[in-house]
Amino acid sequence: MKKIIFTLSLLLTASFMSAQYAEKENLKQNEAAAARKTAELPNGWKKSGKITFLFNQSAFNNAWMAGGTSSIAGNIGLNYDINYKKGLIVWDNKFIAAYGLTKLKGAEQNTKTDDRLEWNSLFGKQASGYWYYSAFLNFKTQMDSGFDTTGMYRISHLFSPAYLQLGPGMLWKKSDNLKVNFAPATSRLIIVDGQFTEFGTSFGVEKGKTLRYEFGASISGYYKLNLIENVSMENILNLYSNYLDRPENIDVDYQMNLVMKVNKFMSANLSFQAIYDDNANPIKSEIQIREVFGLGVNYSF
Repeated sequence: MKKIIFTLSLLLTASFMSAQYAEKENLKQNEAAAARKTAELPNGWKKSGKITFLFNQSAFNNAWMAGGTSSIAGNIGLNYDINYKKGLIVWDNKFIAAYGLTKLKGAEQNTKTDDRLEWNSLFGKQASGYWYYSAFLNFKTQMDSGFDTTGMYRISHLFSPAYLQLGPGMLWKKSDNLKVNFAPATSRLIIVDGQFTEFGTSFGVEKGKTLRYEFGASISGYYKLNLIENVSMENILNLYSNYLDRPENIDVDYQMNLVMKVNKFMSANLSFQAIYDDNANPIKSEIQIREVFGLGVNYSF
């Protein structure tokens, strides 16, 4: 009996060691294949961009019994990527700019439907396979003044607020369309004009100040895929936790851009964005949601 147990133990040990060795070899082969695939990518600059104009319109005459208000809306957006690769070095940059207005019949003031200005820069040096040592920078603000729901009081404008994040980390990049960056030592600055903090806190910046410094962890992800022929979806996710103040309250910024191509110059476009930031409104933290849909005229370059 002891001989049988001893023999079975040897067989199990040998099988386990063999499996471990096979797993290590398989891992080495996968990393080598990933390294070869990365090395095969063309060196130098790779640029691509798209300008989109969305148009929405509704009209009602005086005889329309169901009621309604005539309106015209227009949105213009720029999405531009400029990426660099040489040897073990990668440097990815994305510029996003968007602005939109809605004009309601009889209204004295136009209403903004979109207002974004953002730059993402990610530098990496290959460590192994799909993994890179990285450093990132993210800057975002708006271009025009924002007003409260009454339209009487201005609550924001260009560079107020403005957000600047940067820090070292690790990047997992399979392709330009799929990557995730982990940055556990990220600095963040929130910039607000003094006029908005004169009487109280604004966007997390304390009364009488114009800057707020935060230090925490950042995770950013990018995934672009083709759902079906001529329908593509771009997903951008940013998470941030401030170690210095309530780290359990994670800031979330998710953007989704869905493009349904009609032909070379026309498409139906859906943009969706959801933001959770408890500093944006210290009285009542809510999820901010923005959605824009319309027929688009596109120019790619």
